[in-house]
Amino acid sequence: MDRRITRRDFLNGVALAVGGTLTSPSWLLGLDDGGPEKAPGYYPPALTGLRGSYDESYAVAHDLRDGRFWAAAGAPADTGEEYDLVVVGGGISGLAAARYFRQRAGGAAHILVLDNHDDFGGHAKRNEFVDRGRLVIGYGGTFSIDSPAPYSTVAKGLVAELGIDVGRWERVVDRSLYPSLGLRSGVFFDKETFGADRLLPMPGEGDGESTDWAPTDPWPAFMADAPLPEKARRDVRRLFEDRTDYMPGLSSAEKKARLARMSYAAFLTDVAGADPAVVAFLQKRPHTLYGVGIDGVPAQDAWGLGYPGFLGLGLDPHPGRGMNFDSIPSKEAASYFFHFPDGNGSLARLLVRGLVPAAVPGKNAEDLVTARVDYGRLDEAGAPVRVRLNSTVVRVRHRGAADRAPDVEVTYSRGGRLHTVRGKNVILACWNTVVPYICPELPEGQKKALAYGVKVPIVYTNVLVANWTSFQKLGFGEVYAPGGYHSKVNLDLPVSIGAYRCARTPEEPIVLHLVRTPCRPGLPARDQHRAGRLELQTTTFATFEREIRDQLGRILGPGGFDPARDIRAITVNRWAHGYAYQYNSLFDPFWLEGGELPCVAGRKPFGRIAIANADAAAYSYTDAAIDQAHRAVSEVLA
Repeated sequence: MDRRITRRDFLNGVALAVGGTLTSPSWLLGLDDGGPEKAPGYYPPALTGLRGSYDESYAVAHDLRDGRFWAAAGAPADTGEEYDLVVVGGGISGLAAARYFRQRAGGAAHILVLDNHDDFGGHAKRNEFVDRGRLVIGYGGTFSIDSPAPYSTVAKGLVAELGIDVGRWERVVDRSLYPSLGLRSGVFFDKETFGADRLLPMPGEGDGESTDWAPTDPWPAFMADAPLPEKARRDVRRLFEDRTDYMPGLSSAEKKARLARMSYAAFLTDVAGADPAVVAFLQKRPHTLYGVGIDGVPAQDAWGLGYPGFLGLGLDPHPGRGMNFDSIPSKEAASYFFHFPDGNGSLARLLVRGLVPAAVPGKNAEDLVTARVDYGRLDEAGAPVRVRLNSTVVRVRHRGAADRAPDVEVTYSRGGRLHTVRGKNVILACWNTVVPYICPELPEGQKKALAYGVKVPIVYTNVLVANWTSFQKLGFGEVYAPGGYHSKVNLDLPVSIGAYRCARTPEEPIVLHLVRTPCRPGLPARDQHRAGRLELQTTTFATFEREIRDQLGRILGPGGFDPARDIRAITVNRWAHGYAYQYNSLFDPFWLEGGELPCVAGRKPFGRIAIANADAAAYSYTDAAIDQAHRAVSEVLA
């Protein structure tokens, strides 16, 4: 652990020596004349280190939140720019809003998209690596075109317009690759939580993301070797296999009503009589969906997700009142799936190609995967659509009373200076919690509703490794770590599109995907998210790197993995404000009992301003971002 990693990190194919810290290039710091995006070599996807919402992307917003921004901001300079639409937020919702507006208002409409990050796409983040001349792509945010509920006609229409044929998924993914190598799902018990480091086959079904794993009978190894008390091992198997009715005498509806009001952890111990060690074993299983453990997930949702313990309850298959969308199975939704190597980063790129064709070369969704974006073309004077990065909006206000103002003034900070533009219409496609700070003229009730949802903190880490022979030797392709710093480690999906080819042999370099969702068990979900966000914003890259090296070394070391030798690069996509907050029957009474949803109250149009993004639907999926963009455009053009 004390040895230096003998790797080289690469930026645009040029090796950069990496020591204890990562030094940002001058264009990332906004030091170049004429704007950072026009500097030679500006290419954010190739940056490694701490990415996602990096420090510079939110510093201005935090000063605004804390009430100290305007005291030292100075007077903004009027750019003289006027637009038919200004979009605040260059994520998928903001880019989709720009597209829909242009389709309805005509190609002559002038649109400006502003975003605080150095790249577009929001959470749809693309990570690139180059190793020994080979391009390796990973996703640093939104994973795929999928949703627990069926895609709307609007969202499906946009996906088709962009040239994405979801029906081709089975032709671009090699489902047989990992099973052919004997890889399966595993669970890693860590000594700090369970008393011993041990890697075993995962009992029950795997936790894979649209990937089949080699079949195996995990129970003999689990029952013999799991570092759990004997009763806990028996309880785990009982919960997975037995058909005991733990709630006798109640109807299906009555059982669901009770399950909606208790956590899955409480169901396991108080209703099913499981050993407390079973809770520790299953605690982080819902992290990738909910951002909290089973102490914060309703038992009814756990039933919908197929978690163990419900086989004998005799519940009818229909969703119960208060179930989260993620926990309601849908055959139609399950069949609508597509994953690019960069996740939905490709969806964002396709949207930008349609808005600023000069910036994104190519003609279709296949050549896009290996295309190199020309960031210097995103914001050209005279272009009908301009995408301006590294620009944090700090104030949005009507010039006059909201019901009769001719336009809206938008002030943003870029390179340490304030600038203003005007828009006949404005769509706020940024996070709901930011809106009250940048648009204080909104009604107080609406601002309160916007502030209700606390976004879920999450970390998507991509680790480029020289090879994955250790996975083959151990026989695992993905690992659930209930006590680990990262709750999940898996090989990248074997997807080949256009000129891009996935790693097909264990001797080739590959991206490992690690997930961490920091939280504080025992608190209400929103408080857990606040605690996790604070942790993320105070965690250094050096801490992340050490935890990654330690965890991978302990899991994969018996297979010959050496962190100092085999890790070639690390990109930590830190999203302190990650998933949109989705309502929970344990903590949000209106979700179970009825009443106006905060997201509905918060997204109401105000004068010439409309509000979009997934937060506006309280639904953390790309189709929600698209649908809300479509609605917002309809509102400003009504």
